[in-house]
Amino acid sequence: MTENSKVLALKYRPQVFEDLIGQEIIAETIKNSIISDKSPNAFLFTGIRGVGKTTFARIVAKSLNCEHGIENMCKKKCSNCDAITNSNHIDVLEMDAASKTGVDDVRELIEFSRYGPTTAKYKIFIIDEVHMLSKQAFNALLKTLEEPPKYLKFIFATTEIKKIPVTVISRCQRFDLSRVKSDELFNYIKMIKDKEGGKVSDEALKLIVKISEGSVRDALSLLDRGLVANQNDEELNLDKAQSIYGYFDKSSLIELIKNLFSGDEKKVFELYRKIYDSGVDPKIFLNDFLEVLYYLKNINFIKLEGNNFSLNDQDFNNLSTISENLDSKDIILFWQFTLDTIEEINIVSNPNLSVEMFLFRLMRIKGFKEKDTEETSTGKKSETLIKENEKKITNKTIDQIKNISQQEKIEPNLNKDEVINELKIGSFESLINLCMERKEAKLKYELETNTNLVSFSEGLIEISFNENLDKDFIKNLSNKLYEWTSKRWIISLSKNQGQISKKEKNKIDEKKIFDDVKKSEAYKKVIEAFPDAELINVELKEDEND
Repeated sequence: MTENSKVLALKYRPQVFEDLIGQEIIAETIKNSIISDKSPNAFLFTGIRGVGKTTFARIVAKSLNCEHGIENMCKKKCSNCDAITNSNHIDVLEMDAASKTGVDDVRELIEFSRYGPTTAKYKIFIIDEVHMLSKQAFNALLKTLEEPPKYLKFIFATTEIKKIPVTVISRCQRFDLSRVKSDELFNYIKMIKDKEGGKVSDEALKLIVKISEGSVRDALSLLDRGLVANQNDEELNLDKAQSIYGYFDKSSLIELIKNLFSGDEKKVFELYRKIYDSGVDPKIFLNDFLEVLYYLKNINFIKLEGNNFSLNDQDFNNLSTISENLDSKDIILFWQFTLDTIEEINIVSNPNLSVEMFLFRLMRIKGFKEKDTEETSTGKKSETLIKENEKKITNKTIDQIKNISQQEKIEPNLNKDEVINELKIGSFESLINLCMERKEAKLKYELETNTNLVSFSEGLIEISFNENLDKDFIKNLSNKLYEWTSKRWIISLSKNQGQISKKEKNKIDEKKIFDDVKKSEAYKKVIEAFPDAELINVELKEDEND
């Protein structure tokens, strides 16, 4: 394969430490350890795809085995470096753990490691995607990793460090490769564009940087695709780049969100269908929707300069104008709905319909809020009414998430007397007693044992919990509260510690009673008369004079 026929990611693959971008500190650390002859037995490179894990592994292998030393690596002709670059060196074995996962493959590797290098200084095993090895394969490696022969080095690369056993990680020197910063990646692909003689606008390059998410290989692959698609001596501008990569202008999404908050349903669906017809995937649309919501929430802390290529001046000003009249609660609610819809589109056959219904639901939520706010502004009681109405609004918005079929199952079970009387629950203790009256033993147990009350008010319970809490507890309690009070209750999970559980409180009270009894004269007399006696239980009489 000639150099010109190679894809850009292979053609411009770094061959020495100086060629690497965004990982200068790690490169300097490894270089110094090799120069001072203090290199580790095993290197472990981890990071997202396309940041240079395998490239680092090959450069380390070359620097360890270069005939001219690390400081002159690749400056003069070296048979070892050439063979390692072409992946055909007899003493440097590259293995893909995704295809060789078993313990037998590792045993062959260990057997092969018993023999010294043939032509190079070190025998080196490069294992890519090492997290794919089986548990038995990792265990087979442990002893060799801890005390390898002097001539043997291991170099591991992985995207999922959490899947590697701690016993293996502790035997390696770990290097976490970070995402490449936007400005560094932009300058790098611009330099390669100039070398290739391509005509690409800076806006199109910034879009490539944004899509690649800090991955150099992704950025080069996207640039390669853009150059191939634009060979008519025309400049690849932003509009054409967006159509090639399936991305759309963020200004149209900002306009959609503006109409969403203003309540123009017709305009919202016109804009969305225009975006969808341009070939944008619904999942990309939802992820960009999340991004705009983030900007709306944090617009005052965002700067246009630096490495942020996501917003231009006009988009920034439009978002600033929209955010002035927005409530943070609306943005948080929209954020949660968007996350739910992203999960939903993975299970439906037509994601486009899910997104349209998602937009419709957001319009409905916004409509409920405006309607209820109007009603409260004309009410008689100011502060009390506003607080009660906020609870109703929150309940209504939560109802939008619930499945209609679930409500139909719950509502017919309501007793007419219960609806008319509207049972009141004034405290957490009252709720526990009610569970006992209604023979809801499981709910009573969970409330007493596995929950800690943070706050309690009409329609709102805030709790913290331990790891033993039943996974269906909140759903079951919500259904029962609705059945008993004919109102929707919000059950909020808090990070605050809250009060101790009732069971713990009873234990403390019981211990205090035992301690008080043991201090009493009557107890001391009993122990004097019967030294082997043991206090098992204390029964308190209602009449304190007895």
